[in-house]
Amino acid sequence: MKVALTVNDFLRRAEDLYSHRIGIIDEPDQPADSWGSLTYAEMADKARALANGLDALGIGIGERVAMVSHNSARLLTALLGVSGSGRVLVPINFRLAAEEVRYIVGHSGARVLLVDPEVDEALASVTCEFRWVMGADSDKMLLKPDHTPATVWVPDEDATATINYTSGTTARPKGVQLTHRNIWLNATTFGWQLKIDDRDVYLHTLPQFHCNGWGVLYSITGMGARHIIIRKIDGAEILRRVEQHGVTLMCAAPAVASAILDAAATWDGPIPGAGRTRIVMAGAPPPTRTIERIETELGWEFIQIYGLTETTPLLTMNRGREELDDLAPNERAVKLSRAGGAAIGVQMRISPQGEVLARGNHIMGGYWEQPQATADAVKPASDDPDGPEWFHTGDGGYIDDDHYVTISDRKKDVIITGGENVSSIEVEDAIFSHPEITEVAVIGVPSEKWGESVLALVVKTPESTLTEADVIAYTRTKLAGYKCPKEIEFRDSLARTATGKLQKFKLREPFWAGQTRQVN
Repeated sequence: MKVALTVNDFLRRAEDLYSHRIGIIDEPDQPADSWGSLTYAEMADKARALANGLDALGIGIGERVAMVSHNSARLLTALLGVSGSGRVLVPINFRLAAEEVRYIVGHSGARVLLVDPEVDEALASVTCEFRWVMGADSDKMLLKPDHTPATVWVPDEDATATINYTSGTTARPKGVQLTHRNIWLNATTFGWQLKIDDRDVYLHTLPQFHCNGWGVLYSITGMGARHIIIRKIDGAEILRRVEQHGVTLMCAAPAVASAILDAAATWDGPIPGAGRTRIVMAGAPPPTRTIERIETELGWEFIQIYGLTETTPLLTMNRGREELDDLAPNERAVKLSRAGGAAIGVQMRISPQGEVLARGNHIMGGYWEQPQATADAVKPASDDPDGPEWFHTGDGGYIDDDHYVTISDRKKDVIITGGENVSSIEVEDAIFSHPEITEVAVIGVPSEKWGESVLALVVKTPESTLTEADVIAYTRTKLAGYKCPKEIEFRDSLARTATGKLQKFKLREPFWAGQTRQVN
């Protein structure tokens, strides 16, 4: 017997076994009207009502529904209700500028767009066939508990469940198609290796739009654990909610850990979650000092993973093991700074060019409407052209004698700042559109707070009086704030090859001098 693996399995089990248990505590200060506390039975009812509402609108199987939202119970429910009815959810980064959101809505072909009230004004120019600001009014329009669907989806594990747009090496983001099978196997593997059970309390410190919250939100749902929604990141508020709700698990970028550590330094009383809470980190390898402080000052367990949106994302995990128990804290932190060993069902190798390659069931179905980009990313290794296909991560690294992966360089021109991918080419295009700029190179440089920060090296026209603040302000009219450079350095010229190609490795060298690896 073969039964399709779909996202429905997670909510179905929660409803069957934990129907009267509080499954979600929504952010109380949602501008869209908080849903408050929901049992898993109520969550399942809302997911079905949402599917019915889409049917009533005439949104067919396989059609796209886009949401631009901060963390919320609505987005969490949509990840199950939209995909679980055979439609495709397109969760969009709420930090993006209107031009970027417009492109994603158009490129994905979304017929429905739901917008968080906080970004509605900024996205006023982004239109769609059906567009609503999330809140009580949109709930009335979309949640139809009494509607009988005209079409019932026949579960298909190879169908696309979500399209998650990610910045890459091109100026436009690519839509990563994650299938139900991708999501199901990522969530179950992740949940197993994290030892998630029905006593866990999960704080959503990771954006839900970001690779569907890394898939952990499905694991939490399937095991009947509790979701605590937090809308905006603040170190002291995170500690308060850990204390209030008994949080046992969270996922975050290194910048979030830094905020928590800063808040802990002035926290009055014992640190909440000590000896109980585990924090999963990815986006960029945190400094070993940060890892050590998480485990010694907070008393939390540090877990590192490595992956990409294209891999749903889990490829490797590094979690404290018996062999590390007797190490000094700083020695243990060094061991935990590696990306980790391959997750169950994942194969990892290094290409002859030093690129990290991966195979497994978590690899995407492809890039939406971009077959050539898909073929460039998923193909045989260069030293085995007739062999199996591998996903080419674009990251440089190595595998040590423990079979653990370490990421040492980024072969693609992607900067990871605060856990978010930023395409250097996209930022360069935005800056270069200024008439007084003749050359620009964007690179990532080390940052204690963000892991990496965006730096633009700029050559102006001879008569230009542009200042650093002028260039940054101009870029903010084109791109989301987190993509914009934190610093501008004006140069007379930029290092190029004989054919005119920017030599970014030379431009990066002085900023990374003394670093053991070219990512931070």
